[in-house]
Amino acid sequence: MKFTRRVRIFFALFAALACAASALAALTSPAGEPIDTSAGNLLVVLRESRGENKQDESLRPFGKVHATLSDGREIELETSWYQFLGDMHIRLVFDGGQTMQSASPEDLARLHLSPEEALKLAVDNLKRRYGAPAAQPWSGSLMQVQGGAADLNSSYFLDREFWGELSSQHPEGLVVAVPRRGGLVYAPVSDETAVTSLRFSAAALYAGGPGARLSSALYLFKDGRWSVFQAPQQQ
Repeated sequence: MKFTRRVRIFFALFAALACAASALAALTSPAGEPIDTSAGNLLVVLRESRGENKQDESLRPFGKVHATLSDGREIELETSWYQFLGDMHIRLVFDGGQTMQSASPEDLARLHLSPEEALKLAVDNLKRRYGAPAAQPWSGSLMQVQGGAADLNSSYFLDREFWGELSSQHPEGLVVAVPRRGGLVYAPVSDETAVTSLRFSAAALYAGGPGARLSSALYLFKDGRWSVFQAPQQQ
């Protein structure tokens, strides 16, 4: 069946992206070096918020994060994490190559950045360091978005300038899926066949694709704004 073959192609492409991410990590600076916490090293990543379905893209503080140390002690951490949209939240981080260090509210205060300003700066840093996102044919009418670091492809979801330029060619809107951290795929909302393919393929990839999963929802970019096009799966 065409659909089965298309899903297999998706899995193969996502696997290739995961391999590329591993190769990139092998080239980074040795672990243990102090991580640069300057404004120029601030990046942003998207992560899953299971069970959430936030309807607007305002940044809502995630709240305190609980962690368990190697000696068994539990601690509370203040982080610059924010619920974003659907079942996704953003984490403002400092790039350490093989690892990333979460930025704290104190870091943002030190850098004189509001969360919204920090997000914009982090996206600008991402493009400066790993290249601007590029849209490439995927399968049928579907397109994929890639940058210079496969595991950070999902962060280009946050590049409003990029999506604004794309939507000028599709004023009716774009449907976007980000089921895994290494993959970001979209289709014009006017192409019903492509949207149907995206709907089922994204669900399959979220359920069992390579790499860490991210979101089970579909999103619509239209008139310069994001909204939830298809609600996340119930957990």
